[in-house]
Amino acid sequence: MQDIGEILDNRVLLVALVACFVAQALKLVIELVQHRKLNVRVLVTTGGMPSAHSALVTALAAGIGETIGWSSPDFALATVFAIIVMYDAAGVRQAAGKQARILNQMIDELFHEKPDFNQDRLKELLGHTPVQVIAGSALGITISLLARSLLAHSP
Repeated sequence: MQDIGEILDNRVLLVALVACFVAQALKLVIELVQHRKLNVRVLVTTGGMPSAHSALVTALAAGIGETIGWSSPDFALATVFAIIVMYDAAGVRQAAGKQARILNQMIDELFHEKPDFNQDRLKELLGHTPVQVIAGSALGITISLLARSLLAHSP
C-alpha cells in the first residue's frame, strides 16, 4: 500500500494525467459548441481537438525538465518519447484514419446491393491534424507551468 501512496505523491505524473483529462474535457466542450449537442463519447475516443496524447506527453516532459533539470537524461528521454507519440498521432494514425475512410466508402459502394454483407465499419477518426497536436502540446506545457507556479506558492 505504501507504493500506491508514493505513486500518488508523484506530482509530475499527476500533472501529466490532469493535462490529459483537461484535453479530453475540452473535446467535450468543443463538440458541444460546434454541434450544439452533448456527445460524451468524445471523452473516450481518439482523435479530435486538442490531442490528449500530446497534452499528456508534453506535460510529462515539461514536468521532468522543471523537476530534475532541462539537461538531464530523464528530460531527454521524455522529450524523445513525446516527439514519437506526437509524430505517430499526426502521421501514422492520421494516415490510417484516411485509409479507413476510403475502405468504408469502397465497401458502401461495392456492397450496397448486398444486405447480407455485414461487416463492422472501420474507425475513421484515429489520429490528429498537426494543429490538434500543437494545441495539445501547448495545453500540456501550459498546465505543467501552471501547476509548477501554483505548487510553488502553496505551503
